[in-house]
Amino acid sequence: MKKLSTILLGFAMFFLASCSGSETYRGAWKAMDKEGEKFELVFKSKSFSVKDSLGVVKQLNYKQTRITIENGIKTYGITLKDGRSYEINFPKANDESIGLIKDENGTPIYTICRKEFTKFEDILN
Repeated sequence: MKKLSTILLGFAMFFLASCSGSETYRGAWKAMDKEGEKFELVFKSKSFSVKDSLGVVKQLNYKQTRITIENGIKTYGITLKDGRSYEINFPKANDESIGLIKDENGTPIYTICRKEFTKFEDILN
């Protein structure tokens, strides 16, 4: 168990040192907010885009600031260039295909899924 902890700590330090976004969440996501509005997110190594339902695209720069792995549940901390912080959380152990984006207070603001738009109750239950 101690060896596994050492390995995980090494990976975490590597990710933090690079400040680039993790491969875990890079790529395209279908996102939905609590009101049911749909978005498309695309994470790259140091930026991501948000496309709303009207087709308006915003580009945002970020850096990854932390990673937490507890009981197979991964959470990545990111900070935007303007100082806002968010978490990308994968609440189901060992499942990185569905997750949540949380605000600075830990409140879920978007669901994310690789394949389909997903409601909050489908993830949180």
